[in-house]
Amino acid sequence: MTTRINLPSVSPAVYKAIVALDAASREGIDPVLAELIKIRASQLNGCAFCLHMHTSDARAAGESEERLALISVWRDATNFFDEKEQAVLAFTEQVTLVSQGGVSDEVYDRVAEHFDEHQIGQLLAQIITINAWNRNAISTHMVPGVKNVSAAV
Repeated sequence: MTTRINLPSVSPAVYKAIVALDAASREGIDPVLAELIKIRASQLNGCAFCLHMHTSDARAAGESEERLALISVWRDATNFFDEKEQAVLAFTEQVTLVSQGGVSDEVYDRVAEHFDEHQIGQLLAQIITINAWNRNAISTHMVPGVKNVSAAV
């Protein structure tokens, strides 16, 4: 598979804006929780590049191999993920798959039990941002394990 365009080279202002959104949305969010968001969205989108990057980042942040292996089946492994993490994983799924019915009141209410409005905004921005990165990586054929200049997050 041949890599296509390099976003930072061809559209530096757009690339910088996505990087800035990602950085701003991380403020106040637990780094491990942010990686759970990025991993789950990347699984749903089928982004090998981002999965490789964010499982490595999660390990570096202290995430266990056991939990990493169970993220895709978290509903059947609830003893490995606390209620807050489960709420965020459900929110991540519904935002990522928004065309399949949007975000239900039930899922939103579960997130609101654990986070204030500002934090929900931060989580939403994290989910939006990883979805943008996934779409960039998939569309431009970024390959996991290969240094890609446009890899920012």
